[in-house]
Order: sequence, then C-alpha cells, then structure tokens
Amino acid sequence: MRIITGKARGLQLTVPKNYDVRPTADRVKESVFNIIGSKIINATVLDLFAGTGNLGLESWSRGAKSITFIDESKESLRLVKSNIAKCRAENDCTVLKGSAPQVAERLAQQGVRFDFAFCDPPYNKGWVQQIIEVLGKTPFLHDGGYLVVERSAHDELPALPQGCELVRTQRYGETIIDFILWNIPEK
Repeated sequence: MRIITGKARGLQLTVPKNYDVRPTADRVKESVFNIIGSKIINATVLDLFAGTGNLGLESWSRGAKSITFIDESKESLRLVKSNIAKCRAENDCTVLKGSAPQVAERLAQQGVRFDFAFCDPPYNKGWVQQIIEVLGKTPFLHDGGYLVVERSAHDELPALPQGCELVRTQRYGETIIDFILWNIPEK
C-alpha cells in the first residue's frame, strides 16, 4: 500500500500483519481521488475508521490542509501514527481514539466541520448506516461537503436523511463507493 501521488508520492505505508484492517485497494483509492480531483486542495478531511490512515494521508499528500483520524483500535491508531510520521505530516494531523459515530457527533456538537469525510468501516456491520444517521442529525460536514462511503456490494446504503444527496456511485468488483453531498447551509 502506497501514497499514489502528491508530496508523499510512492511512500510505502505500514500495513497490519493480520486481516483485522482492510485497507482500500490502490486502484479503488486512485479512482476515488480522480473523481474528487482538485476539490481536495486546502480541504479539511475526516478519516472515519482510519485503519492505517491510507485515505487521510492520500488526501494530505494531494494538498488537504488538515486531517482528523478516528479509530477505536489501539493497533490501528499505532499504524496511523506511524504512517503520519513516515509522511512527516504531524503538524497537519490529529488522531482521536473512539467509536467513529460517537466522535464525529461530538466534533459536530463542538462546531467542527469538514469538507470531506471518508467512511471505510468494516463491511456489513451497520457502521455506514450509523454514520449517515449521525450526519443527518448532527452534521459534521460543511455545506457542500462530501461523505465518501466505501461498502460491500452486499451492504445496502440506507435511506438518506434530508440534506444528503447521493451524487455518484461507482462499483469496483465487490466494492461500492458512494459520494454523498451534504447540502443544507449551516446555521
């Protein structure tokens, strides 16, 4: 697993020794960032279910100004911190321990908003539904921000709450990527 392009291009990230973490495949990641394009430059990014930090660090490498990583696994947090150090991105990154839906809700209640949130949880466990529910009641995205969801083809996308609009879905074998636009202006 590597950083595909940008200031850390080609850097090999540390990956887990077991299969507890399922990093986004390079070809899927490259397609996602080709779709996002230059919108990532100077963006604030939330990497929910960070795992290795793969998506957040790719964002940073491509010009995002700040990344917040969330995970509840001690091993994943160790990997994220190690990979942040490899990229020399410590000044632009924050790592938070906890359940992604709870931490995202807490950040939103504190008034913290993001331009992009990557949601790549363990498949088929209901996490995608929980994150979308949190977004609908306590928005953690700026108006015009995107929730980028990676899910199994067997994991249904729930009905989207008011303010969420599914703008694009891409399928890569058994992996589906959904781009959900948050479009209710902040108060």
